[in-house]
Amino acid sequence: MNSQRPAAVLFDMDGTLVDSEKVWEIALHELAAWAGGTLSPEARAAMVGGSMKSSMRIFREDLGQPDRPEEADVKWLTSRVFNLFREGLVWRPGAAELLRAVKKAGMPTALVTSTGRILVEAALDTLGRENFDVVVCGDEVTMPKPDPEPYRTAAALLGVPIEQCVAIEDSPTGVASALASGAVVLAVPAELELPATDGVHLRRSLVGVDPAYLTQLLITQRLLQPEH
Repeated sequence: MNSQRPAAVLFDMDGTLVDSEKVWEIALHELAAWAGGTLSPEARAAMVGGSMKSSMRIFREDLGQPDRPEEADVKWLTSRVFNLFREGLVWRPGAAELLRAVKKAGMPTALVTSTGRILVEAALDTLGRENFDVVVCGDEVTMPKPDPEPYRTAAALLGVPIEQCVAIEDSPTGVASALASGAVVLAVPAELELPATDGVHLRRSLVGVDPAYLTQLLITQRLLQPEH
């Protein structure tokens, strides 16, 4: 085994592996219409990569209905997104190829997402359950993204040091979580532009990314951060 290669590869889901943010877009706008309002582009952008709880708070504030009961909205949204997920999800460019290559190379993998377990189970019909050694969902952690807990939880479940993992993300919220966890971060923007950030490796897509590229990212990061 190559000791220099990542101890594990930690994948975000929505916007990173699959184009599911567009599915959320459909459902959220339908929910807003059902609630008698219209969701603003700014509010929708603020939800990308966030947890259900934070998204619903933004939703209520944007519609000017801060006291709107959350439970019914979450139930409706979950049901609608579940059905849309079951219809099939579209892979992001290069994502399926990278996932297959990482698995073929024998590198441990984790799916680390802000999405709840019931929806992740539907998405795994597209992603393939066999592709992930560990799955960490947004409703299974105390502090969701942008807190580092989801990524640290994944590394702990895999039994590997987070500093030797590569996390792949697409949103500011997810990047903040991965970076704070101590992982090496590869960011590929989807719905939102990502600013240049120290410690974050930016690419336009996952096309051409393979295990050798991820290994080089880890080596580069080690050279930039020599041991004390």
